[in-house]
Amino acid sequence: MLLLLLLQISGSCLWLGHSEVVTSFEHSCPQFFFKETPPNEALEPNNAARICQRYKNKYYFATLYDRDRRIPVYSAYLYQPGSGKRPKTWMVEPQMMGSVYPSSMAREWVLINYYNVTLEQISKSQAVLVDYKNLTGLNRGHLNPSGHHPDNSSRTATFTLTNIVPQNEKLNGGAWKNYEQQIMIKETQGCATTYVVVGAVPGNNYIAGGRVNKPSHLWSGVCCETDSDMELKAWAVIAENDRNDVQFVSLGELEEMLTQLYGRDQVSLFDRDCPRD
Repeated sequence: MLLLLLLQISGSCLWLGHSEVVTSFEHSCPQFFFKETPPNEALEPNNAARICQRYKNKYYFATLYDRDRRIPVYSAYLYQPGSGKRPKTWMVEPQMMGSVYPSSMAREWVLINYYNVTLEQISKSQAVLVDYKNLTGLNRGHLNPSGHHPDNSSRTATFTLTNIVPQNEKLNGGAWKNYEQQIMIKETQGCATTYVVVGAVPGNNYIAGGRVNKPSHLWSGVCCETDSDMELKAWAVIAENDRNDVQFVSLGELEEMLTQLYGRDQVSLFDRDCPRD
């Protein structure tokens, strides 16, 4: 019994962060959404998981995850770029296996060695590292990029496999990177608070033997509260996942595009006060 306790304590020291599968973003981590309003249900998959991503007892962003396709639908966060190193350690979400598991994102080997969990159990409802090995023409593409956060803790929190999709390597290292690292800096000049939702439209192709969906499009919507008497401005981008090109559009145009791509109800990404023009 003592040995088991010591192993559990030792294992807990190896956890790199905390995240929780929750029933409601509004009740658990609403701060990442403009006026605490998440995107509406038009984007929601059949088997969804809502994750409040937490690291060192602090929430850093929120992710709606598609358990069946094993990719995030979107990640929502506050844009607060800063200097820091790019992390290298990847984590998974234990609570995807059930609420009885710890509410802490962890490395796969920690779960396997200290919690009597198999890789097969982990992989049933989420992507694992082996799914992203030996990719051809694709990268692990962050929805919420580490570079949009101010310090090592917030950047590390983005390195969970629940926050990435198979992304075209030319797009990821080209036009999308340029948008994340250059255009966002220009567009957010004068913004006091910048709310971002980045998502992926499911496609018809898969990697890892049909386990992980390759999105057809990636998109980002932004709602900014400016320094000027809290005036609001918004913008958006969308990109096909097999082309190195990013299309700059209004928030309203993006919502119309997503409504057509998903073929469901009208998509709404932010509270109605965020300008659509």
